Amino acid sequence: MKKFISAKEAGKLIPNGSSLMIGGFLNCGTPVKVIDELIENKVNNLTLIANDTSVPETDRGKLIVNKMVKKAIVGHIGTNPETGRQMDAGELEVELVPLGTLVERIRAGGSGLGGVLTPTGVGTLVEEGKQTMEIDGRKYLLEKPIKADVALIYGTKADKFGNVFLHGTTRNFNTVMAMSAKTVIVEADEIVDDCLDPDMVTIPGVFVDYIVA
Repeated sequence: MKKFISAKEAGKLIPNGSSLMIGGFLNCGTPVKVIDELIENKVNNLTLIANDTSVPETDRGKLIVNKMVKKAIVGHIGTNPETGRQMDAGELEVELVPLGTLVERIRAGGSGLGGVLTPTGVGTLVEEGKQTMEIDGRKYLLEKPIKADVALIYGTKADKFGNVFLHGTTRNFNTVMAMSAKTVIVEADEIVDDCLDPDMVTIPGVFVDYIVA
């Protein structure tokens, strides 16, 4: 059986300076209770790894507004003007990664791969400082894997064994992030008494350390 904890207890598992993956696409499939605990605890110097920095008034966006993030590795920042302002002011380091490349780098981190080869970004600013390879006459970038200290992910339902079901598009980054962090915390909307039907399991319990109901 997995350890069930409160959002407050989960917040204490994420110290200053942590690298933190947070699932979700904007607020779709995003855990919010533990994020609020991080704000309450005034955790800082975080490295945020996510699809985006959301919007200023919700979830990941509030971490940016409260200046708790030192570096953001994300696919886009356009929905949060504060991210751009802090980046331009030199207060926040932002590494923009094409979305497909970002999810593959996270997957590679969880799969024990040395990196992924992709043509995306060849001949653009994305290529600067990266190793390249030519295969069958085509040029590729070597993109290194991404791992994290903690992955904070969402679940529609979870059972006592840590198995998680995610409905529809809430799967987004949550599934790969569950494989790529030392500690995985699932914030679930519902806890079921029995074991989930195996056909429903999106994330097997072997990847999950803690469940927040």
